[in-house]
Amino acid sequence: HTDFERGFIRVEVYSVDDLVEFKSEKAIREHGRMRIEGKDYVMQDADVCHFLFNV
Repeated sequence: HTDFERGFIRVEVYSVDDLVEFKSEKAIREHGRMRIEGKDYVMQDADVCHFLFNV
């Protein structure tokens, strides 16, 4: 986990509800529902996250 912490770049976040509504990550992006957050982001229930980091 320390490698992950040191190399953190950002997290891409959307809601499970968005996935149910739009059916794909591509559609979520096209509708502007994908958010980019930093390391201070507080996770919410039903968040789907893609963590981007460099090691």
